[in-house]
Amino acid sequence: MVFPILKKEKQSDYFTIAFYNLENLFDTFDNKYTHDDDFLPTSEKHWTLRRYKKKIRKLGYTISKIGFKTSGKSPVIVGLAEVENKLVINDLLDSKFLKSNNYGVEHYDSPDERGIDVALIYNKDVFKVEASETFSIDLFDENKEIDYTRDILLVEGCLNEEKIYVLVNHWSSRREGEKETEPKRLIASARLIEIIDLIKQRDNNPKVIVMGDFNDNPTNKSITQLVSTQDLYNPMETLLSHNKGSLSFRKEWYLFDQILFSTNFFEYTANTHQFSKANIFDEEFLKRFKGKYKGNPFRTYVGKKYKGGYSDHFPVYIHLKKTTQ
Repeated sequence: MVFPILKKEKQSDYFTIAFYNLENLFDTFDNKYTHDDDFLPTSEKHWTLRRYKKKIRKLGYTISKIGFKTSGKSPVIVGLAEVENKLVINDLLDSKFLKSNNYGVEHYDSPDERGIDVALIYNKDVFKVEASETFSIDLFDENKEIDYTRDILLVEGCLNEEKIYVLVNHWSSRREGEKETEPKRLIASARLIEIIDLIKQRDNNPKVIVMGDFNDNPTNKSITQLVSTQDLYNPMETLLSHNKGSLSFRKEWYLFDQILFSTNFFEYTANTHQFSKANIFDEEFLKRFKGKYKGNPFRTYVGKKYKGGYSDHFPVYIHLKKTTQ
């Protein structure tokens, strides 16, 4: 007897929360107040309108597919990093694969010298924003001058009528070395702890989601101190391996992109959201398909060489399941 192959049904009560570093989503216009000169039509990278539109379309397609196999719908909340301004986000939301999703956006210009910011996009039919604000991170260089970086974005709202708080981060890079730059990420971590403490002062048992490109792995001190002091759970801890992560550098995988959340997402109560699963969205179309970097993220640029890909990071996501009884 031959048994039919049953297709796994998509779960309408599953909701996807995602984070995606978009790898330098700049427009093609010169901003005299920021260091965006690499991303102009006249630059060595030849960042043209055609290339910009191609990247917008590809990123839009990617976002629309995150978590779709399980939930049957595009993500309801997505944190973004490396966006230049609200213009590029609006272009993204108006692109072919996202324009029917009724996304809204929360974005503020940060003081970052390159002009890149974090942002949050969300399905306005499912998530209702009540308030948003940004918090600066006070960093200083070796000359004791201000080292401008990305602010932390806090968005407060109701997901299917349940109050949640979402914090979007993009911490200092390791460009000058992991150990040399670690103090900056520890300062960002301490600042984030302060913000969560402020939330707890005005909300007795808040449901908090922390996401971002932390430029640290789940085992680094900046993340572990955050988890231990704030009663958070990091589902990304088990995802990193020698051949799996959200980005790769010199043939080593890292999981800088993470989503953490307060442990009350494990509590089972009617009409609330519970954590179901977490994963890296590393579908084959997002990877290099040949050569010595086969399997790595298919990037837009490698140095100044245009490759025409998506991003140097894979998105990460969690599924929340809405209980009805």
